[in-house]
Amino acid sequence: MACFKVTCLALVAMTLVYSATLCVAHPVGFNFGWGWGSHGGNGGHGGGGYSGLFPEFYQFSCPQANDIVMSVLHKAIANNPRMAASLLRLHFHDCFVQGCDASVLLDDSATISSEKNSVPNKNSLRGFEVIDEIKAKLEEACPRTVSCADILALAARGSTVLSGGPDWALPLGRRDSTTASLSGSNTNIPAPNSTLPTLLNSFRRQGLDEVDLVALSGGHTIGIARCATFKQRLYNQNGHNQPDATLDRSYYFGLKSVCPRTGGDNNISPLDFASPARFDNTYFKLLLLGKGLLTSDQVLLTGNVGTTMELVKSFSDDENLFFQHFAKSMVNMGNISPLTGFKGQVRKNCRRVN
Repeated sequence: MACFKVTCLALVAMTLVYSATLCVAHPVGFNFGWGWGSHGGNGGHGGGGYSGLFPEFYQFSCPQANDIVMSVLHKAIANNPRMAASLLRLHFHDCFVQGCDASVLLDDSATISSEKNSVPNKNSLRGFEVIDEIKAKLEEACPRTVSCADILALAARGSTVLSGGPDWALPLGRRDSTTASLSGSNTNIPAPNSTLPTLLNSFRRQGLDEVDLVALSGGHTIGIARCATFKQRLYNQNGHNQPDATLDRSYYFGLKSVCPRTGGDNNISPLDFASPARFDNTYFKLLLLGKGLLTSDQVLLTGNVGTTMELVKSFSDDENLFFQHFAKSMVNMGNISPLTGFKGQVRKNCRRVN
């Protein structure tokens, strides 16, 4: 009898996996095909149907997982609206280094050189305590079940929704790495002064395309940046001690008051000064006015690539179109090289390997 029960459970599990991957729920009101395996975002990295990820992954093992994530996020973002952007960025910085495997959360140890110490992350990445709190509550409710990698993906989606952005069907089932890559973190995460070709190459290496680049850059509709990340634009953009000619003049003078030529590296400025805590399409409207904060923002319009320029204009005109593409591109990014099945582990503490 026991053997029969196990066999039946296995068959039920296989049926659920199969049906879930064929019938992935679409975001409400979004009428576009996710096209698992057909979009550049899955290019060789797996995703959806053949990566083992599907939205109902915790339907039986931890059905309350998303509710627990959202309850912590509600409180954290109410206390500090900037936290939404920080958590969105944390997922991005995780996925671009050896895939979406929560390697970014590992602290230094005898065997781990933490990605937290890389140039893009040091004194810059935030939100680790929020992830810790979510993990502790999930361990209480469903021990050793929900991975840190999935927590990062759920927190990124939840932060977007709580800031007024789109919701989407989120494929789940990632497992956590037992390694980190400090060198990968230093080389794979695009710098804020990147040119457009550099950005495109960086995204293509991850199996993402120019639509993903522009849509995901729209995540800069929330959050802030430090003076150190845009100082070059103000004082020495091309090595001639001159500002970036594409900067709107009034915006340029305003930024200079926040970010002096010497010192002030940790002074901050919103990436979207018109609605810094609201997830909307204002970011793209500002790019059209020459008011993108980072070089890597403004080059989407000025980098002389027709596709990205047209996408900026389209997303500026149509917020729903931006939301649809942002949701789709977040799924594509979340599908980069996940660990599934028996690979990796489900960490009990996100900061260290079991």
